[in-house]
Order: sequence, then structure tokens, then C-alpha cells
Amino acid sequence: MNVTIVGMWGSFPKVNGATSGYLFQSQDFHLLVDCGSAVLSKLQQYVDVENLDAVILSHYHNDHTADIGPLQHARLVKRHMGIKQQTLPIYGHPFDEAEFAKLTSDPDTVGIAYNPDEPLQLGPFTITFMKTDHPVPCYAMRITDGYQTVVYSADSSYKDELKEFAKHADLFICECSFYANMDASNFGHMNSVEAAKIAKDAEVKTLVLTHLPQFGNLYDLVTEAKEVFSGNVLLAEEGWSWQNN
Repeated sequence: MNVTIVGMWGSFPKVNGATSGYLFQSQDFHLLVDCGSAVLSKLQQYVDVENLDAVILSHYHNDHTADIGPLQHARLVKRHMGIKQQTLPIYGHPFDEAEFAKLTSDPDTVGIAYNPDEPLQLGPFTITFMKTDHPVPCYAMRITDGYQTVVYSADSSYKDELKEFAKHADLFICECSFYANMDASNFGHMNSVEAAKIAKDAEVKTLVLTHLPQFGNLYDLVTEAKEVFSGNVLLAEEGWSWQNN
């Protein structure tokens, strides 16, 4: 499995950056997890639009979905250029009918509702879900190709259940919107210490802090997390790739 960080800013993209987007690749299957602001521009460094096999969304906030429209237009343009491509499935939860309806742009994309109570099979990936604590319905994802397991927290305030959900993950991509001395709970987010506590109790191998703030010294987030979690702690960076064969 190969995981590439396409975008990692929270709320809005910093200059020349992108918000949430993560490319999962295994056995020639290309899965995009979340598709936030400027993700489409960055994504094309790693995979052509016509070669994307599926998209899955954790929730419908703009910093996770803003580039769905541009992606649909890109598929339309490719089709009119004569490039053969299948209708792209975009998976989202069904609990916001208006936002879910936007995922379909026939014949270029089709919205498919996932049931968060059941595993979802996409190519080589098996995805299970856990509802997070966020102002809107949002789902963390545990993604495995049968060899490695990656857990993506999506957006959430601190939640004990994430410890079991992320248990023994090879890679834990966890949101970290605030610094250790800040209370993120009212915003439905976590700080560095809370992310590290989940990583520690879940006994993950590597923690990557993502959904980053646009203020402060970001490397302080790593320092703060390392005071709690003794494992590998990394700061999400655009283009960073994790590969484990």
C-alpha cells in the first residue's frame, strides 16, 4: 500500500497548499480519500484524473469536498477529448441529501452511499467506519489492503472510541487543528496532545498530524505530541508518501 498526502490544511488552504486529500494506492487501484480545496491541482502530480478509480468522503464540509465540482468538470473535459474512462464512483454518507446529490454528474461521476455500519470493499481496500464527534455527520476510516492498515481520523474532537478503532494501525493519520494549550472540543477538533494520547493508547506504529492550523510554529505540534507518544510522530507535508509492501 502507498499513501500520499495531497493536501493537509484545515479550513482553508495556505498559500500554494490544499486542504484534506489523501491518495491510497494498492494493486494499481487509485482511491482518493476526501477532496478539499485545491486537491485536484495537487492530485495530478501523482495520478491522471482519468486513472482515478474511486473517491470517498468523510463528510461534506468544504475543506473536504470543495474540489468535487472541479473533479467532475475534469472528467467531463477528458470525455470530450475522447479519453475513455468509466463513470467515477464517489462514495459519501447518505445523511445530508442535498450534499450527497451533488456527487452525481452523469455520466462522469455517480454518488454512491456507504453504510457506516458495514465494511465497504473498494478494489483491494476494505474500509470500516466510525462516527466522529463533529458538528456534522463525519466518519473516521480504517483502511486495509489485507497487508497494512491505515486509520484516518477525519474531523473529530477527542473521542475515546478512536483508541480501539485505531488499535495497532501501521499508520494513523490524525487531525491536529490546535496546539496543546488550546481547547479544540467546541470546534469538533483535536489538539496535539489529544491526538498523541489516542496514538499511544492505540499502540500505532506511526502518527501523522494533519488538518493543520495556519498559525503558530507547526513543529511545536510534533514536540507536544512526542511528550505523550513515544512512537514515530510526523507532521503532514504535501507530497509525503508512506509505502509499505
